[in-house]
Amino acid sequence: MVRGGCIYITTNYQRSTLYIGVTSDLPYRIYQHRSKVYPASFTAKYDLTLCVYYEVFTTIQEAIAREKQLKRWSRTKKEMLINQINREWKDLSSEILEW
Repeated sequence: MVRGGCIYITTNYQRSTLYIGVTSDLPYRIYQHRSKVYPASFTAKYDLTLCVYYEVFTTIQEAIAREKQLKRWSRTKKEMLINQINREWKDLSSEILEW
């Protein structure tokens, strides 16, 4: 069985830091970030609990390739990507957690 994957971008309330991640279980991963399951992690340290962007892929390999691509982008290009689907940068976590 081939398992799909997702990439996502989280930020904090000040929108000062962006984090790009990849996972095969986006609702659980968002829960982990919001709950600070790993208190010493980068996302916990910078309070990156707002999911402002995500993409879903058929395979985890596609998601990993996209994550690597986005991580090479400039901050400006990442912001433009987020603005295309989430101009207000609203937190999409509640929508994701309902899956």
